[in-house]
Amino acid sequence: MTETPTLSVVIPNWNGAHHLPLCLDALRAQTYPAVEVIVADNASTDGSQELLAEQHPEVHIVALPENRGFTGACNAGMEAAAGEFVALLNNDTEVDAEWAAAVVDAFNRYSDVGMVASKMLLFDRRDHLHTAGDFYRINGRPGNRGVWEKDEGQYDREEYVFSACGGSSAYRRSMLDEVGLLDDDFFFSCEDVDLGWRAQLAGYHCLYTPRAVVYHHLAATGGGVTASFHDGRNTLWVLFKNYPAALWRKHGWKILRAQVGLAWEALRAWRGAAARARLRGMVAGLWGLPKMLRKRRAIQQGRRVSMAYIESMLTPVAVNPVKNTQATANRPSAGSRSE
Repeated sequence: MTETPTLSVVIPNWNGAHHLPLCLDALRAQTYPAVEVIVADNASTDGSQELLAEQHPEVHIVALPENRGFTGACNAGMEAAAGEFVALLNNDTEVDAEWAAAVVDAFNRYSDVGMVASKMLLFDRRDHLHTAGDFYRINGRPGNRGVWEKDEGQYDREEYVFSACGGSSAYRRSMLDEVGLLDDDFFFSCEDVDLGWRAQLAGYHCLYTPRAVVYHHLAATGGGVTASFHDGRNTLWVLFKNYPAALWRKHGWKILRAQVGLAWEALRAWRGAAARARLRGMVAGLWGLPKMLRKRRAIQQGRRVSMAYIESMLTPVAVNPVKNTQATANRPSAGSRSE
């Protein structure tokens, strides 16, 4: 670790003491020398802070007085970060020894890249993918490229993608200074997609680099009722805040059909707690429309890219999201931000 780090790694934590040693030991083993590690702790009661002080004194602890969720912890950590690049990393991950080097190298090679997405593999099935960067469909539904696929080299080239999964995303500090940090109203879920939208609209690309490898205990950091509520609410908030008006006019019926379909699926599964939570989340999303529209004005006024570019980065509805590779996501060439 150095006193003037280039890459700051922010790890949000809430009662994750059982995950932290493996995650932090992997960061200790990085071949890249200039790494700062920050754990933003959401008032854990399981001895997480004591463990860090005793076993990982090199880690900077940002101790929060209450649980501020994924967004609150990440934002507090990013505000404390000193690096030119800032990465978010789930506490239930293990990074490859070359991960930090690959992330920094990607930023250094492409001046138009504001976000870097890692190749995330399942921790207990390391030949299967969690995500090779994220996509966003024309109808407003986000997803992970390659999710559940066996890794057979089909995602072994660098590509532009829509956004980076928050569990292992990396950002250029200058981009964050321009477009802002995570939206704290989201608390949990889709906050990475929202940031991806703001970055794309401002002209920053997201690069997926397969050399940055992360292994993830996928089920350990969320799911069930909590995830269903926030998915239902925040999917709508991403649309209300970021989806350009011209594309609403062109594809609004696809968005409406997708949301009606999700609501119908939840109604059919009404006896399940997660389905009811999804519906509550959708209602909460509509209730929060005025607040999101106020945020929307500033975001849309700051747009620096053409509508054709934004549409080219969205995945057609007919494309299977598991197999999707976007037409515009070819091997990138260095250059300035898109106009």
